[in-house]
Amino acid sequence: MKSEFRNRVVLALGLVFAMAWGPAIVAAQDESTTKPTEQKSMKATFGGGCFWCVEAIFENLKGVESVDSGYSGGDMPDPTYKDVCSGETGHAEVVQITYNPDVVTYEKLLEVFFKTHDPTTLNSQGADHGTQYRSAVFFHDDEQKETAERIKNSLNESGAYDKPIVTEIVSATKFYPAEEDHQDYFRNNPNAGYCQFAIRPKLDKFKKVFAESLKTAEK
Repeated sequence: MKSEFRNRVVLALGLVFAMAWGPAIVAAQDESTTKPTEQKSMKATFGGGCFWCVEAIFENLKGVESVDSGYSGGDMPDPTYKDVCSGETGHAEVVQITYNPDVVTYEKLLEVFFKTHDPTTLNSQGADHGTQYRSAVFFHDDEQKETAERIKNSLNESGAYDKPIVTEIVSATKFYPAEEDHQDYFRNNPNAGYCQFAIRPKLDKFKKVFAESLKTAEK
């Protein structure tokens, strides 16, 4: 009798705990299975002449989370702006873009890239000359490589430009952020001479062509 009574008590206590904790366990399971996975941000790295210009453009593109100016593609570790300007480091002035692929595609980034600089001039953009100003796409995976090559070939075949595109499509190497005074340069120095005669006209043209893709269009 005592054994039977003890078994009934254990069973009753088990039911009480199940009633108390069961809903919480189910809720936790539901939350873990239904909670949406966050989309990882992705990287894109482009060289299109002076990084001040390229940075100013992509900072205004919807889906772009951040843009960092820096150096990539060379051999010298931890180069300075002065080092890169010498043209002897092998590095190009580049921007590294962090973007949300759910909002802006890599193809869209490439469209903006090709339309906002001259990809047919070798080691030169406007008044800036040297290998550090070369046009380059630094791909981060095979999909980016395939996309960049396909778009470059398509533009060449369509005759979009009078001359062949010379943009390099190469694997991304170590990215070295530029010095602090080169970050957000146009935003921090809108009235500087270079910003007025080189960056602003390019930025104004970009905003007209890509009006529907601007961050301000979200408002």
